[in-house]
Amino acid sequence: MSEGLDKKNTKLVRKLVLIVLGMFGFGYALVPIYNVFCDITGLNGKTASEAVVDVKYEVDLNREITVEFITSLNESAPMIFNTKTKKIKIHPGKYYTVNFYAENKTDKKMVARAIPSVTPGLAAEYFKKTECFCFTEQAFKPREGKIMPVRFVVDPELPAKYKTITLAYTFFDNTDKSVK
Repeated sequence: MSEGLDKKNTKLVRKLVLIVLGMFGFGYALVPIYNVFCDITGLNGKTASEAVVDVKYEVDLNREITVEFITSLNESAPMIFNTKTKKIKIHPGKYYTVNFYAENKTDKKMVARAIPSVTPGLAAEYFKKTECFCFTEQAFKPREGKIMPVRFVVDPELPAKYKTITLAYTFFDNTDKSVK
């Protein structure tokens, strides 16, 4: 009877180990799966992480889109971060520049990174940035403030149902993660 119980316990342990390994594998693969899902569906509003080349678009003067700008700080970022331009009306195909301001509030050097997102997510592929402080980490001296431009254009191929696009940036303090 003990031998039958040992076999059952061994079988159960094997099943549990396989379940744990399967869960670990799924967790490990979740980020790449999520990224592919976002690429396919346009969710998450990820914008390009590199500058796009200036392209000459036909400016659509008959169409107006509102672009809103939102700034936020990760709770661990000891900074000031804002823009005076909260929203602008733009014409697709025309290039615009909006300035953002960031300031290190500490007495130490700091490295920070802004992570952008566009809402609605499907509009992200039509929002093209030729210049952005979000493309690289930003180094700040103690108490230093910087004006940082974002130059962008909205591709005129943006479907007409989109009347408002929101560009949001969150600044993260990467000082401890940066190579010194």
